[in-house]
Amino acid sequence: MKRMHKIGQLLMAGFEGTSPSKGIKKLISEYHIGGVILFSRNIESPKQLAKLTDELQALSPDAPLLIAIDQEGGRVSRLPLPFTQFPRARTVGRCDDVSLTYQNAEAICQELLAVGINMNFSPVLDINTNPKNPIIGDRAFGGNPTIVSKHSMATIAAMLDQYLIPCGKHFPGHGDTDTDSHKTLPVVDLATSRLTDRELRPFVHAIENRLTCVMTAHICCRAFDKELPASLSENIVTTLLRKTLKFQGVVVTDDLEMKGIRDHFSVAEAAVKAVSVGSDLLLVCHTLEEQVATLEALNTAVDKGSLTEARLDQSLGRLLFLKEHFILNRPKLNKAALQKMIGSDAHKRLVDSIKIRGQG
Repeated sequence: MKRMHKIGQLLMAGFEGTSPSKGIKKLISEYHIGGVILFSRNIESPKQLAKLTDELQALSPDAPLLIAIDQEGGRVSRLPLPFTQFPRARTVGRCDDVSLTYQNAEAICQELLAVGINMNFSPVLDINTNPKNPIIGDRAFGGNPTIVSKHSMATIAAMLDQYLIPCGKHFPGHGDTDTDSHKTLPVVDLATSRLTDRELRPFVHAIENRLTCVMTAHICCRAFDKELPASLSENIVTTLLRKTLKFQGVVVTDDLEMKGIRDHFSVAEAAVKAVSVGSDLLLVCHTLEEQVATLEALNTAVDKGSLTEARLDQSLGRLLFLKEHFILNRPKLNKAALQKMIGSDAHKRLVDSIKIRGQG
């Protein structure tokens, strides 16, 4: 595989519009990027979305694309009506019924697979420990590690059973911040013992139970690294996540265009740093120029020796394993049957049951 094709596999890009843009076509066809992330801006209806994902995959005949979305339920839901409007994680956690949690995640998977989405940036493994937190709050299953671990694992199990790729976030824990990494770089100033006893426990539990992907947070976690964001920290990605917790799967960065990164680094600089410390998949969600600059910066870094081909091959191997297992080797989907589940009465009854038991 050509070097630029290897490098391309490390990028997941977003784009504007409800059909493939000129820019995303170029990134897939010329740079062979590994994946695409979809937002509300890309989605009008189930039929349109299924057509969009088919068109994107047709642009990448040599290796299937990871097509991802943030479909957590509650306020982080990208799919409009007539898709089922699933409940927030806090409501699911309040029910404290792992069977119900599994059914909820299974239903989400069915509606995603029906329209060609094969990866979900879910579940949230953060613990809602700070009432002033503007970014996590009701996206977490609860305020203690036992509840979060139990219900995130039920969610992950449902996704794995459906051959839809789960990605736990936001490592090493975004729950005890009081600022939003979309706007600034939050700081977590907790002792190592507190982080180990609480914030890290859902991640440890998930990693021990076949979690395939972890998304790193753009937060400064001073107990592990006094300066760098977790997503760019060798201490956190390589030492803590890879070596101490023995995570062998795919490490995904949060969007490198977020202010938590851009106030301190260019997107391209951050991308090179992220790969150098062990990340495998780089999210650049908005700007074509930044996406191309990221790819060119990685190529230049290899030319200069600050990144090695061997390091690229490590990430490539993890990503291709993910694609082989979850996309190429999954059981054949009955898309017609799955599409009938979109906004179905069964899914609506499930949601109503969760809301009644979880009180809203």
